[in-house]
Amino acid sequence: MGARAKILVTGGCGYIGSHTVIDLLQHNYEVVSIDSHIRSKAITVDRIEKITGTRIKNYALDLCDAAATRQVFEAEGKIDGIIHFAALKSVPESVDKPLLYYRNNLESLINLLALAEEFKVGGFVFSSSCSVYGNAKDLPVTEETPFTQAESPYAHTKQMGEEIITALARKSNTGFVLLRYFNPVGAHESGLLGEDTTDVITAVVPRITGTAIGKFPAFTVFGTDYDTRDGSCVRDYIHVMDIAHAHTKAMQYLQQAGDAPAQAPLVLNLGTGNGVTVLEAIASFEKVSGQKLNYKRGDRRAGDVVSIYANNNKARQILHWEARRDLDDMMRTAWVWEQKMSKG
Repeated sequence: MGARAKILVTGGCGYIGSHTVIDLLQHNYEVVSIDSHIRSKAITVDRIEKITGTRIKNYALDLCDAAATRQVFEAEGKIDGIIHFAALKSVPESVDKPLLYYRNNLESLINLLALAEEFKVGGFVFSSSCSVYGNAKDLPVTEETPFTQAESPYAHTKQMGEEIITALARKSNTGFVLLRYFNPVGAHESGLLGEDTTDVITAVVPRITGTAIGKFPAFTVFGTDYDTRDGSCVRDYIHVMDIAHAHTKAMQYLQQAGDAPAQAPLVLNLGTGNGVTVLEAIASFEKVSGQKLNYKRGDRRAGDVVSIYANNNKARQILHWEARRDLDDMMRTAWVWEQKMSKG
């Protein structure tokens, strides 16, 4: 590969972004981050250094500020690839504050795409989501499954983001990969890095571990009357380091593709292919932690999809990627991280 390729990771101090930075560094990439820390913590850079021995440079700025973002491109010289994670991601918050989500998630993307064009960046990986499928009629979903109406403004920003990139890709020399992830959970096996956000915690696994450690009085299972195995929602949980490695694989794929003529983006599902109910996730946690979780049954929650899990054949075939860690690995690493955080 000659000189090490330089990858700009936006949201590099966020949950999936920080784990991807580690995987990129371990595969000989040079990494620069942009992260405003509005939902992440600056200490994440220290944690990455502790694990990898490399201190990355992070620019603490808002991607909606086009001029400030442009200065990063001018300062860094040649950027070979971009992995774009930075976005607001809380489904309930997006229902409550839709304009905040449309402005932040779309303006930041458009600014970044314009700079990728101007500075002739070779590859661009977009952090999308299984939420683009809405309440899909047929499961598991494939990349060809048509979008249904988005269940939240957050999901709609991911649908729109994909459409913007697809329109640009027809005229661009940049190669694009859209990664639709399912439900990333767990933490780095070292116990030194995991999900640590200033967001209000609404995701299932951090709520489970947070309840077990005493952050929350009880865990609520939102909806137990769905048409599923046990009445609770079904999700495809996938370990964050498996997700992270897929981004490295996607960047390697784009580099090997080189200066291909303009074409449609490569769209890939990232999931294990297994649907897990909320009650099954609780059972796995209880098994690996050896303790009972204090949980209660509640009403359905606005914005929640009933059931979704992936057909991941395309990612396996094209990227030669697979999810290696199982549900118990996800719960165990998440629990180790939660305990580490509680000890400061």
